[in-house]
Amino acid sequence: MAKCKTDCIERPLSLAFEKLGCVVGRHPCVFLLVALYVAAALGAGFVFLQEREANDIEDQFTPINGPAKLERAFVVETFPQSEEFSQLRLTSDGTYASLIITDLHGENILTVPAFNDIIELDRQVKKITTGNTFENLCAKTKGRCMSNAILDIINYNATEIVSSNITYPMNNNMFLGSSIGGVELKPDSSEISSAKAVRLFYFLDEEKTKENSYWLDGFLKLLSNYTERKTVHVSYFTSLSRQNEFEINSDSVIPLFSATYALAINISVLSCLRLDCVRTKVWVALFGVLSAGMAVLASFGLLLFCGMPFAMTVASAPFLILGVGVDDMFIMISCWQKTEVHKAVEVRLAETYKEAGVSITITTLTDVLAFYIGLLTPFHSVQSFCMYTSTALLFCYIFNIIFFGACLALNGRREKGNRHWLTCMKVPEASGDAIACCVGGAYDRNTRKEFEMPMDSFFKNYYGPFLTRVWVKVLVCLIYAGYLAVGIYGCFQIQEGLDLKHLAVDGSYVGDYYDKEDEFFSDFGPNVMLVIKDEHFQYWNPTVRESLDLCLENFQNLTLADSDLPPISWLHVYVQYGMNSGFDVDNETQFKSHLTAFLNYSGFSQDVNFTNNQIQASRMFVQSVNIRTAIDEKNMLNAFRETAVECGKLQTPIDLIVYHPAFIYFDQYAVIISNTIQNLVVATCAMLVISLLLIPNPLCSLWVTFSIASVIVGVAGFMALWDVSLDSVSMINLVICIGFSVDFSAHISYAFVSSEKTSVNEKATDAITKLGYPIVQGAVSTIAGVVVLAAAKSYIFRTFFKIMFLVILFGAVHGIVFIPVFLTFLGTCSNSRVKNKQYSDTNKPQRTVPVMDHAMKVWCTDPDCPSL
Repeated sequence: MAKCKTDCIERPLSLAFEKLGCVVGRHPCVFLLVALYVAAALGAGFVFLQEREANDIEDQFTPINGPAKLERAFVVETFPQSEEFSQLRLTSDGTYASLIITDLHGENILTVPAFNDIIELDRQVKKITTGNTFENLCAKTKGRCMSNAILDIINYNATEIVSSNITYPMNNNMFLGSSIGGVELKPDSSEISSAKAVRLFYFLDEEKTKENSYWLDGFLKLLSNYTERKTVHVSYFTSLSRQNEFEINSDSVIPLFSATYALAINISVLSCLRLDCVRTKVWVALFGVLSAGMAVLASFGLLLFCGMPFAMTVASAPFLILGVGVDDMFIMISCWQKTEVHKAVEVRLAETYKEAGVSITITTLTDVLAFYIGLLTPFHSVQSFCMYTSTALLFCYIFNIIFFGACLALNGRREKGNRHWLTCMKVPEASGDAIACCVGGAYDRNTRKEFEMPMDSFFKNYYGPFLTRVWVKVLVCLIYAGYLAVGIYGCFQIQEGLDLKHLAVDGSYVGDYYDKEDEFFSDFGPNVMLVIKDEHFQYWNPTVRESLDLCLENFQNLTLADSDLPPISWLHVYVQYGMNSGFDVDNETQFKSHLTAFLNYSGFSQDVNFTNNQIQASRMFVQSVNIRTAIDEKNMLNAFRETAVECGKLQTPIDLIVYHPAFIYFDQYAVIISNTIQNLVVATCAMLVISLLLIPNPLCSLWVTFSIASVIVGVAGFMALWDVSLDSVSMINLVICIGFSVDFSAHISYAFVSSEKTSVNEKATDAITKLGYPIVQGAVSTIAGVVVLAAAKSYIFRTFFKIMFLVILFGAVHGIVFIPVFLTFLGTCSNSRVKNKQYSDTNKPQRTVPVMDHAMKVWCTDPDCPSL
């Protein structure tokens, strides 16, 4: 039944391509002009490119509707921003500039010379004027600009840094964990002995957006021209820096486009070049690359017309499309070269389409489907990339059929007239395989086809027989076992999450700041907000307060929380205040009647939403510690959220959420693995269905699925060993992995099951002979399409190269090494049509001139162009 379904789909599809090839062969100029017109018309959509650019980091690289975004929405609504600035209570990163100052030689920074430079630098920053002064723009508390604690402690007098006894991390109720880094304490004391770094913040009023932007630009200008002092090194950063540097990323890759297309053209021309001045395919190769470029132009233009956001990750798509388009071009050229040279051009093209059409349709369907499945991912950057790339692949397929096919037909007419490839002047026909500059058009007199390419002969006469030897098969199995073992090991070493510093280009001041922050300020992490959402929570009830204390204790007992620093709790202070003031905090009426005065007096007014004599919500804070790696960030987020859930299961349930602005980015850890697995499983199942429909043997379709899983394991494992983390960027490439692993395995499996050879070894050799060189050409061209990204100054583009290199390398090795060997172990993986054909051939007259079966199909091609 499955076989019947396969035939019912495959044979009509093959015949349809045959008819289409005949039409294109008869009217190539029409199809050529239509393709050019469509590309030009849709390419006009690029006028909207700047308008459609979507480079907001939070929007593109954090999960859509992530839990932290919902938590932030609740916090913003429940605790409106106060005029009194508090860094602790910010619901976003805020608007600020920051400096990390270290000793020039890595020594103690708490010295008089160093602080002389620090105080002078602070003075210069505050003197920046860009139409507004810092004094006018700064975030204020009690009418004064937010200051830096370490400078307040020494009263802006450098000499006092030596005489002051500064305790750490708390000094006179001021938290210094984010201001002083690399701290060493005196023995058996909390006093600072030495420190490696000092960090200064300059917060601005968030409502003055335009003015702030000008001032921050002035800050960057000052620091970028800042010459190193004799004693200190300065790293700088602003709240806009990450975004600005990220937007520069896409600009850094633009110069690589020309290099890529030049490389692709050279590789295509060289691989299609022949010494025969008629049979050489120079122009065909050039137009094959042009076809891929037109596909990018038309598809991107169409989506830009439709208003599809253009994320920065999409900038890597043209490199990929170029490789895929050239890959399909090689398949079509290979099939064309296996047609008889004396047939009419439209007949040769019909046979080419019949042979190549189903194969490139399978690979296009699998690639496009893999990318469309990527739209399920909850990251806008991934969705944008997948939409643009999948659409571009569809256009690449269409242009290969109509535009490149038309170019192939026109080139066929030139060959038919025995004309020189460059001058188009007629040249004498070559005899045999003789080579001369003024003669051409040689072909094999026995097969009536073009002479085999040297690489085809290599695969047929040397590589195929070598690969099917018993000892070679055993060696291949051992190599595969090693490959799989290393891949599985690597899978357990995968690191999760996108480090935000990787969004900046190499050598950026942003990277330097993040490195210093990681080195000196990792002892203390986010001060996490605990928000009690229950508007009916009875804060005055002693039993309820005991339950809340137990909940807070659970948070403090977490490994990544600071058990030495008590939570910042308005309720604890209020209870103490009530005891000192002599009113009963256990009485609801007295509790509420004194609350407003307390909140205004104590500075906790931003922590309690007390409306209509009812506490709608309140918040407290717990300090996290030792958040040094992405794993720590993930574990901390999960631990705090799990503890919040546990608090809801206490005897007196406490309905609370945990929040910090950094959680917006930490949320990726909650979905990255599950979504990657989901996409891979769904895509793999979809590939299996397509393979079952279009490959004439269900069992061999399972080998295609096996190949997908094998390549995924290899790529995931080796990328971890190549220092690539699993994040939204690499997730894109793992989706690509599915499509490309199908490409190579589907080609070779399809050729194997369609072979008319009798033994499995002969089938494997036949499949390798037909597809070995096209697979190598496709792999080389695709890698050539992305290899220039290895020189990119951006982590995103280098990651794209690394994973694409692994995908293509492992996919090609599976296609020409592992899968052919494994298929020989499966003797039943054959095409029953071959047997039927052999039987029927014994009962009918033989053709005078047999039509040779070639490329990737088994049934004979009608020598006459089909009627339309």
